Amino acid sequence: MNLQKKIKNRALKTLSIEAQAVKSLTNSINNDFTEVVRLIFNNKKGKVVVTGIGKSANIASKIVATFNSTGTPSVFLHAADAIHGDLGVVGKEDIVIAISKSGETPEIRVLIPLLKARGNKIVAMAGNKDSYLALQADYLLDVTVEQEACPNNLAPTASTTAQLAMGDALAVCLLDLRGFTPGDFAKFHPGGALGKRMYLRVADLFAKNPVPVVGPEETMENVILEISSKRLGATAVVENATLLGIITDGDLRRMIEKHGDYKKLRAKDIMSPNPKVIEKESLAVDALTLMRENNITQIPVLDNGKYSGIIHLHDILKEGIF
Repeated sequence: MNLQKKIKNRALKTLSIEAQAVKSLTNSINNDFTEVVRLIFNNKKGKVVVTGIGKSANIASKIVATFNSTGTPSVFLHAADAIHGDLGVVGKEDIVIAISKSGETPEIRVLIPLLKARGNKIVAMAGNKDSYLALQADYLLDVTVEQEACPNNLAPTASTTAQLAMGDALAVCLLDLRGFTPGDFAKFHPGGALGKRMYLRVADLFAKNPVPVVGPEETMENVILEISSKRLGATAVVENATLLGIITDGDLRRMIEKHGDYKKLRAKDIMSPNPKVIEKESLAVDALTLMRENNITQIPVLDNGKYSGIIHLHDILKEGIF
């Protein structure tokens, strides 16, 4: 067997084993699972503490990140740190999810009695339902796998995939119960692209731009100077604070092609009347949609119906909104 085929076969087998590990979790969506979701959902005073050791600790950290980003207050507590001074992180109203493939690690054996003595509810996410952790916990989320994807059946691979998927199942069920919306998600991700799509407004982007404007009787020389100096590729044509039209770089090119002597023309002669406009309190993503639908790169901005400036496509794209 050549090297390329060997690599492909190993990759496909890895994915197959891990897919089966996730698929087998359907048998673990039982009464304990639903009770854990209800317990967390109804816990208004405490948070969720997720703990583990080794690779399970890495998975615990990711589950905490998912919980927090979807509205379930959580903290990560490394099992080794917990028994060496960090147990104070756990409040009396907190629910503890302990993750362990074997359910028999020394740190878990020390930690569980301490938590039980404090009265915390304990959820075991274990790969051995007969283990110490599984038997001592109040609830069991069984993440047993038949084999690891590792050819030696040693390195945590399928088992950590199963843990991760179970954590996602919990998070999504809680998200659904809370009626968590894209707007809620954006509040927890204000710096991300989704967050910006949900809260960034036209007013946040165009305010620093110069305001190109000419009157309807303005000469072509002044129109060209206005467009060039303001560097937005367009100018509005305004009379008595009312937007009459817009002149873009493209309009100037078409004017030159069509009119040999354009010096006698005025702004009103070449403007595009009734242009697409957007109110300044509109979402920036709505401005982007309008630009895409009409194949334009600038939109005049209105403030209560009065011309206020121009937003350019580049203003939106530099914020990472696509």
